[in-house]
Amino acid sequence: MGKETAQKINKSRAIRRLVIWYKRNSAVTSIVDTATSSAATASNVAGNMVSGAGSVVSTASNVASNVAGNVAGNVVSSAESVVNTASSVVSNASSIAKNTLQPLVFDPLKRLQNNDNTLDRVEESQSNRIWIAVDGMGGDYAPGPILEGCLEAISRFPINIKFVGKIEKVKDAAEKTGLAELLENEIDNNRLELIDSGEPIGMNEEATAVRKRKSASINVAMDLVRNNKAEAVYSAGNSGAMMASAIFRIGRLKGIDRPAIGALFPTRDQTRPVLVLDVGANTDCKPSYLHQFALLGNIYAKDVLQVKKPRIGLLNIGEEECKGNDLSLKTFELLSSDKSFDFGGNCEGRDVLSGSFDVVVCDGFTGNILLKFLESVGGVLLDILRSELPRGRRGKVGSAFLKSNLLRIKKRLDHAEHGGALLLGVNGICVIGHGSSKSLSVVSALRLAHSAVNHGVMDNLKQLQKLQVLNS
Repeated sequence: MGKETAQKINKSRAIRRLVIWYKRNSAVTSIVDTATSSAATASNVAGNMVSGAGSVVSTASNVASNVAGNVAGNVVSSAESVVNTASSVVSNASSIAKNTLQPLVFDPLKRLQNNDNTLDRVEESQSNRIWIAVDGMGGDYAPGPILEGCLEAISRFPINIKFVGKIEKVKDAAEKTGLAELLENEIDNNRLELIDSGEPIGMNEEATAVRKRKSASINVAMDLVRNNKAEAVYSAGNSGAMMASAIFRIGRLKGIDRPAIGALFPTRDQTRPVLVLDVGANTDCKPSYLHQFALLGNIYAKDVLQVKKPRIGLLNIGEEECKGNDLSLKTFELLSSDKSFDFGGNCEGRDVLSGSFDVVVCDGFTGNILLKFLESVGGVLLDILRSELPRGRRGKVGSAFLKSNLLRIKKRLDHAEHGGALLLGVNGICVIGHGSSKSLSVVSALRLAHSAVNHGVMDNLKQLQKLQVLNS
């Protein structure tokens, strides 16, 4: 295919995307047109009214001049000046509305008109896009919101999606959510592929169900990674089933006894989150497991979070090394004797979000409670702030000024912004999403998967088997 032909195809695709954009935003277009038209009509009406008012004022001025003299004339003259000023203000309404609102409609068209070079760059980068397998049937709201998030992520990041699920259900969900046309476009663009599967593993089913139902969506998605047809896998379904499928299908890293789920928590510095693991994979742990979690977290923090020397902390009830239960005391000895990473000592609960540590290790029981607690903080904090704002006009004015700040606070504490947690310790990149994931969570999780692949996490994790400490 010649370069000119490729450019024509790319432009045609861009035009199709523009048409889809206009259909989705028809309401905005209608509002803009109505506002502009209304403003123009208001200007004309005001002009006619002002013109009539001017005649009345002029007549009144003559009458007043004859009856009441110069005083009444001066008053009416001032009234005429005020009316003329109002006319001038209203006459500008049409142009103000047009200049303010029109960019909302025509920006995409301008981008298309100036997008020839961008299209070339997109075509050139197509070969660098990575394939991610998605369990499209996993999650409380699947497959609709999962599909919506995947389509959004494809447009944002250099990724392609192998969407695993019952194809009939996926297409029905696409029709109901208005995504059918966009879905077909991405399939035509070879950026999304539908792969048929059996029924998913239910959220209330045992994790061992993955061994009996080989055609389950999570198993099919995991096989794509095992057969090198995808570089990462994402699921918002049964987390236990995903962990079991990962262990059975792609296996553990050599030297790792138990994989751990690592979740990113916000800190005071929004550019530097803290990795907490394990947050649910292993409720009962040995000291050696927590030691391995520290090794896994250290590599992840270096590669993905770009921290040169991550500071590792052990979640405990006190800073002193003599504090804690038997598990904490023995783990402290292991971590403090390992010189392959920077162990910063015990981390109290109040220090998790302080930014003092880059990685915090704990057993899965404690970590899961910590995770679920954090998920509730954002909403509760906003409710408290709203209730504390004064009532009446002062409260409304204060709320208007604080609204953007409150939304940013909620965004920083919202688990949907991180979308998922990495399953560390298996021989592939696996991202576990929250069961209630919607499209925003899916986008965030796929961004996390792309980042892990892009930074070569697996290459460095595989080097762990060379460390003698794993077998000590």
